[in-house]
Amino acid sequence: VQLQASGGGLVQAEGSLKLSCADSRRTFTNNAVAWFRQAPGKEREFVAAISWNGGITNYADSVKGRFTISRDNAKNTVYLQMNSLKFEDTAVYYCAAGLRSVPQLSGYRYWGQGTQVTVSS
Repeated sequence: VQLQASGGGLVQAEGSLKLSCADSRRTFTNNAVAWFRQAPGKEREFVAAISWNGGITNYADSVKGRFTISRDNAKNTVYLQMNSLKFEDTAVYYCAAGLRSVPQLSGYRYWGQGTQVTVSS
């Protein structure tokens, strides 16, 4: 599994962005995938996760109702649609793959590089 995150950028508050996480080796269809984020000076935190077949999703309370995680296994890609963005969503966003869609960092063996999301107020 080799993950590549993309789609970050600068957006105004209340705007939207869609992040993508692609597996260049086309092997993560049997893995759960999660998004985490890390703001400057803060620990990396869970954002959302999706099971291998998309049947189970879970979200951090801070993003429920605003973010949606989805996947297209035919394209070996997982998405994170982010709406109603807030200044506090500013962070580097990382995707990760593992056996189960859990909120703990330790549950994920494979990590992609981050993509910066900056929300201006």
